[in-house]
Amino acid sequence: MRLDAEYLLPLRWDDDADLDDLVAYLEDLSRVVDVTVVDGSPAERFAAHARAFPVGVRHLPPREPGGGNGKARGVVTGLALSRHERVIVADDDVRHDRGTLTALAVEIGDADLVAPQNVFDPRLWHARWDTARSLLNRAGGSDYPGTYGIRRSALPSGYAVDVLFENLEMERTVRARGGRVRHCRDLFVPRRPPDARRFATQRVRQAYDSLAQPGRLCGELAIAPTVLLARRRPGILVLLALATIAAAEVGRRRGRGAAVFPRTAALWAPLWAAERAVTSWIALVLRVRGGVRYAGTRLPRAATPLRVLRRDARDAVAASSRGARS
Repeated sequence: MRLDAEYLLPLRWDDDADLDDLVAYLEDLSRVVDVTVVDGSPAERFAAHARAFPVGVRHLPPREPGGGNGKARGVVTGLALSRHERVIVADDDVRHDRGTLTALAVEIGDADLVAPQNVFDPRLWHARWDTARSLLNRAGGSDYPGTYGIRRSALPSGYAVDVLFENLEMERTVRARGGRVRHCRDLFVPRRPPDARRFATQRVRQAYDSLAQPGRLCGELAIAPTVLLARRRPGILVLLALATIAAAEVGRRRGRGAAVFPRTAALWAPLWAAERAVTSWIALVLRVRGGVRYAGTRLPRAATPLRVLRRDARDAVAASSRGARS
């Protein structure tokens, strides 16, 4: 039985090394759910994808004009053209199956935006490193996955496509319109880790996302000065490392995470914190210099503040009311 939902994959590839794997995955998906790929790849790659993708997969170019974030452009285009109210958005490295698709579609029935939890598979060394970030996010609240379930009507006008942290922008836009956002910390969806080179290029860009969360940014910026002040007291440094591990362990156990995250996962948290101690300052310098490089362009904004989105939503409602009365 097919799901009453749309699977939306925003895509932009310059290299088709993983094309066969993606085609096989789309073939499996198309047996379960309607699939749309919004493909912002260069013309030669777009044509190659059109030839390779299964017949049942709808393959479209992005229609949203402008905006430096190609993924966000693809999502906004796909939402506008969706054939279903329930839409499952996923990056090209996410690997849903019928079980996770069904669970996410059910959750959308009670919320406007649903965020599951990604788990890297296979567990390469750098995937374990990045898993520490997910665990610390879970300890403090929720992680930001590479896949969401969303009601198409929750974002009738889309969201900003000129920000770096497009997932947070999407969440905030739904909230600003009064939508219900649910984080399902116990709904686990596999995700393929990037190769080591791409992992390295993501370090500063992920740190730049924190510019959209001032409290978090201040905490991350404070790591390096704290370590420098305590450098002559190794006992304090050990306590700080242990506290970081303990926080990650809380995240590992939250929402039945201990069933999927390995027992050693929290031990990588001090390494991730050391990374963020450096990259957060680099991100701050890049913001002063005009923004971070992303897909050949420079993006100054990480995401729009929620208060601004709420104000814009109120203004839009007021303008619509005035238009209806005139």
